[in-house]
Amino acid sequence: MEPCDDAVVTAYDELLEVQALDLSLQQLAHRRANLPEQAALDANSARRTGVESARSEVDAAHRELVRRQHLLEDEINQVRGRAETHEATLYSGSVNNPRELQALQDDIEALRRRQRALEDDDLEIMEELEPVVAALAEFDAQLTVLADEASQLQAALGSVTADIDAETARIGQERSDLAAGIDADVLADYEQLRVQCGGVGIARLEGGHCGGCHLALSAVEVDRIRKLPGDARVVCEECGRLLVR
Repeated sequence: MEPCDDAVVTAYDELLEVQALDLSLQQLAHRRANLPEQAALDANSARRTGVESARSEVDAAHRELVRRQHLLEDEINQVRGRAETHEATLYSGSVNNPRELQALQDDIEALRRRQRALEDDDLEIMEELEPVVAALAEFDAQLTVLADEASQLQAALGSVTADIDAETARIGQERSDLAAGIDADVLADYEQLRVQCGGVGIARLEGGHCGGCHLALSAVEVDRIRKLPGDARVVCEECGRLLVR
């Protein structure tokens, strides 16, 4: 058996360390993409959207009732004003003709009846408005609670992501420093295999098993690998990953 080349062994050992750091970075990225705080914030946003949608429908009904109420109140004021004008004329003494006086009285009575009918309609609208206003208040209370919850979740999310980002930056720098000392061709080989093999491009051969796919290599293959020189490129016959002996 030929002697091992320490430089090559060290390069592949360091590459195995790079792999460990890459796995840590993958785990951090997965964790950041699946934070429970983010899921809770998304759920909060969905609830707020639902409440806002329901509130919008009730608010449209509220605006319509208010619009009708304003129209009624304007008409009530107009009818009341005309009745008061006729009453002022009736009692001013400026009209002496009995027929004209009777006509004024009839107009006043008709206007007062119209006023009472309009006021009844206005009262009905006020009664319709009560539960609508209460519903809007309830929606606003829910939105306030949800907004407070969202603020708390956002703060918690910001804290967690800051920690993850800091750890990612630290490991990323460690990975860059380590990779800088590895032969470029060896590193490129590893990078290509890592993409092809689901994020794991190199593994250790232990007891005849590949640490990447966890399958046992044939005895013939293990014996062949053991006879290779230390600078030889060794791959798993099952998954194609680089192997560190």
